[in-house]
Amino acid sequence: MLRRCLFLFVFGLSLPWAAPFKAEAQSGNLFGFEHRNVAKVVQATDTLRNAWAGGLNSAQLSSLDLNGDNLPDLYIFDRLSRRSLTYLNAPAPGGGRQWQYAPDYEALFPDGLQNWVLLRDYDCDNRPDLFTASLVPGNIRVFRNVAGPGGRPSFQLAQANLFFFDPNPPAGDVNITTGGYNMPDIRDVNGDGRLDILCHDYSGSFDIRLFQNTSTACGGLTFRQTDDRWGGTRTCFSSCTSFVFGTAQCRSPLQINHTSGNNMLTLDLDGDGDLDLLTGRDYCTELTKIINQGTNAAPRMTSAGLDSNFPANTTPAHLANFPSPYSLDVTFDGYPDLVVTPNVFDNLDTIDTRRSVLLYENVSPTNIPIFVYRGNDFLQRDMLDVSDKAAPTFGDLDGDGRKDMLLGGVSRNTPNGFYRASLAFYRNVGTATKPVFKFQDANYLGLAGPGRFYASLRPALVDLNRDGALDLAFSGYSAGSSYNFVAYVLNTAAANQPAAFNLASIAYIDGIPSRPLDTAAFADIDGDGNVDLLIGTDTNTLSSGSLRYYRNNGTQPLSQAFVLADNDFGRIRNGSNQRPFALSPTVADFDGDGTLDLLTIDATGTLRLFADLRAQSGIFSDRSDLLHNSVLNQYEATELGNKLSNSFVLAAADVNADGVPEVFVGTETGGVVAFGARNNRLLSTRRAAAPALALSIYPNPATSTATIETPQPARLTLLDLTGRCLRTEAALARTHTLSLQGLAAGIYLVRAETATGQSGIQRLIVR
Repeated sequence: MLRRCLFLFVFGLSLPWAAPFKAEAQSGNLFGFEHRNVAKVVQATDTLRNAWAGGLNSAQLSSLDLNGDNLPDLYIFDRLSRRSLTYLNAPAPGGGRQWQYAPDYEALFPDGLQNWVLLRDYDCDNRPDLFTASLVPGNIRVFRNVAGPGGRPSFQLAQANLFFFDPNPPAGDVNITTGGYNMPDIRDVNGDGRLDILCHDYSGSFDIRLFQNTSTACGGLTFRQTDDRWGGTRTCFSSCTSFVFGTAQCRSPLQINHTSGNNMLTLDLDGDGDLDLLTGRDYCTELTKIINQGTNAAPRMTSAGLDSNFPANTTPAHLANFPSPYSLDVTFDGYPDLVVTPNVFDNLDTIDTRRSVLLYENVSPTNIPIFVYRGNDFLQRDMLDVSDKAAPTFGDLDGDGRKDMLLGGVSRNTPNGFYRASLAFYRNVGTATKPVFKFQDANYLGLAGPGRFYASLRPALVDLNRDGALDLAFSGYSAGSSYNFVAYVLNTAAANQPAAFNLASIAYIDGIPSRPLDTAAFADIDGDGNVDLLIGTDTNTLSSGSLRYYRNNGTQPLSQAFVLADNDFGRIRNGSNQRPFALSPTVADFDGDGTLDLLTIDATGTLRLFADLRAQSGIFSDRSDLLHNSVLNQYEATELGNKLSNSFVLAAADVNADGVPEVFVGTETGGVVAFGARNNRLLSTRRAAAPALALSIYPNPATSTATIETPQPARLTLLDLTGRCLRTEAALARTHTLSLQGLAAGIYLVRAETATGQSGIQRLIVR
């Protein structure tokens, strides 16, 4: 019998195979989340070592010691998402070294990084400092790396804008401006031990300018422009491989074939002691080598030293767009390797960013590097990555009682094919408590098949029609459209059986005005047993709010059951009292107090928890210091990249059957970040003083029926782990027989309450 639940849970949980849970009374045990490898992920025959790192699109790589062990670790700034990622140089099983994703170190880096980041030691203390784009467009700012606790880096702003002295009238300091799109090169160019700056001129990016460090001692940041056409090289716009040298001028093209972005790296490629040039250009695929025929003091580039098929001895470094080179040792042999990535701000060019980090190992022990191609997915091969706009959801799709994973994303599933959205299916081949998600299908249900051109798919597995079987809902939009739909396909299989979805039966929910990348989430908001709809919006320019609440009034057909109840649910605003962009919601009991909570993320990459959702009204109160950092031993806000175009999608699921939902964040860069709960309260602190009512459930696990006995007459309620009321037995009795027909395999909660209000709760496993 299904009725409206007029009470909340959870009061006490126990299992026949586990000791009872105890209340946590310590007021200092603050609830939150922590980065956690919640499950193994298997791709083909490989278990992904850093599955939950979150994806990479436009990686910029640098080395530094993160943990004070005097070994070079790895820092990555993803230009597209403005996210910092950190990897430790860690022992590998069986010997050797490996890169281990270590997200807690990301908090050591400054907030608000954008455009580009290079770690270079300017003050000669063997701690790389941080050079990055200034908040003034096109300029450079510098953070000094001072000694932090335990040898960890600690960055302090040294200069908000770098200047050079211009002796020309009226003489004075002028900003060193790289331009908004260019990647500079920062190193000791003239061999005097002080860092200089090479960058293309900001106005047109034709020429390379040298800003020489004129400080009297190491540690200064005083510069003078000493060359306005370094090496005599000029970039021409007529083609991707068009350069002139010396005093020659570019011929005016009939049309400009590309815009003016340039990436550059100088290093000695021929072992003659001077710096040669590697450069990549926007809307170009080639990484071009230009050999220095002169010296560092008098560099001279010529057409004879130009090679756009570099490295010529192996697979050349060609990318779909804007290749950017980085020189650092990533193979743990002490020799600097070459890594090439696309230095793009967005993916309008539809790069397959699952395979966008090219590794060239330096196999030469001499000062003449020999680069050998080792693959196009360095680090990416070890993480979940569907290219762009990942959107996870979880549920039992094969009827084995274990939660599987669907992962929406935007990518190419065939070489040179269309760039479109699809659902990837990962089957859980582990156990109920130790999940292992194994890749099965890149195009589940054929949603990227002929005639379907979805540009976004954000799935949700949810029992919409309350028949015990999970249905498939998804929000998305078609290529070229500005209309975001919310659709669903009902599961025609019985509960506990493999899901059966017929795409011919796709239905669209009526009356949901939305824009591309609006995100749908389903939960019983009002406690009436029906699944309601929340829409997180992708814009703050519409008259409606960031979060819209559509109540399910129970009418048929289901497509017409969702009625707008609040177009600004919770009045959610950011720190500047603006509606956030790209809001994504999910609902579950995260803190274990027996009430449903709302969790959101937006384009800033910040999680916000709105506790006890049903008790909130008007302007919802929230908390954002949710992430426990084990390195710093403190709670802080999540930092997954802060950019208006970022798109994150939240999912909550108890994938390891511990009764506590894990949190998954699908990222703009096509990966997934996973969090586990910390200090989850399994007993309600509001009713901790009341003795729990003892329950006896048998059999447990059960299949068709379960018997529940209590020492005093009690009424029963059966709930799922999201708090949704599934069945009730309103009559007071010491013994109840509960029918389990139509329930999917999984963990449920049986709550008993006496006439005097004494209550207890226990888990029931349904197989």
